[in-house]
Amino acid sequence: MPDFTLERMPKSLQEQFRFIAAETAVPVEGDLEADAIYHGDARKLIHQISAGSIALSIWSPPYFVGKSYEASWSYDEWESLLREVIEAHWHVIAPGGFLAINIADILCFQDPEMPRVSAETHSARRSPVTREAVLHAMEQHPEMNRHQIAALLGCSEQTVDRRLNGNNVRGGKYEPQTRVKIVGGLVEEWASAAGFFPYDRRVWVKDPCWANSRWASVSYRSVDEFEYVYIFWKPGVTKVDRARLTSEEWRDWGSRGVWTFPSVRQNDTHEAMFPLELPTRLIRLLSEPGDTILDCFVGSGTTAVAAARLERHYVGMDIDERAVVTARQRLATG
Repeated sequence: MPDFTLERMPKSLQEQFRFIAAETAVPVEGDLEADAIYHGDARKLIHQISAGSIALSIWSPPYFVGKSYEASWSYDEWESLLREVIEAHWHVIAPGGFLAINIADILCFQDPEMPRVSAETHSARRSPVTREAVLHAMEQHPEMNRHQIAALLGCSEQTVDRRLNGNNVRGGKYEPQTRVKIVGGLVEEWASAAGFFPYDRRVWVKDPCWANSRWASVSYRSVDEFEYVYIFWKPGVTKVDRARLTSEEWRDWGSRGVWTFPSVRQNDTHEAMFPLELPTRLIRLLSEPGDTILDCFVGSGTTAVAAARLERHYVGMDIDERAVVTARQRLATG
């Protein structure tokens, strides 16, 4: 595949590219040096990175699914965080470089205006009493309260309540009145508004670590076992070199849209770790040795570790001081 040149761009993009080239022709010297992990808010720290110095940014933001570090946020706060971080990347990504965001397919937040999801669990019922039977008993005995109706039908008061009001699924996206929102469209909207263009998407299929658990839900909703990596491109010349991978690697995963490898089984250093294989593949596929890789939600430092092992420079940052300490310790031990 030939390198992407200005002449091959649609005319509508040529002026935009010329602006980008002029913007980064004389890099602004930033305060943040490479090969270091910084403590602070990514929305502020990114602006201290030299313009056009990042070949590839890989990060996995908070998913807004109830982790402890996001429990106090509102949906608007979460959305503002991601939108501002993506926008700030425009300054630091080199023309032709990439922004890769690993994120779950959905996010969940409480919405009191959403109808409550109810389900009649026929296959899991312990009591043969039906909703129709309860309603018939109430019609025949309007003077009876719920306790008396339960005694009449030979079931518990809770069974009467469930038959009347439905069984609401619980936990994560299964909580009552939890709105489930598709993330991909949001991320694309924010990246496009910042000037990036959708380039690729990979699906990471994780191992079903709950396979031996007794997970169950009173609904038809699935247990999520995959995440997406959305890859965005900043207009410019992108070097395409398949020699970065072996022919077997290109066949097995370089050219494949679906990646399958295990998740982290024990999140002992951070509650949302991703496996080393994820940033390793992205770094090998989308960057060259000597390039600088950014992770603005560095967590336990996985992206930085992968970059260092692959002879790339790295810049990591996180607002959680404990995560920064953990990342630095991992890098110090190799």
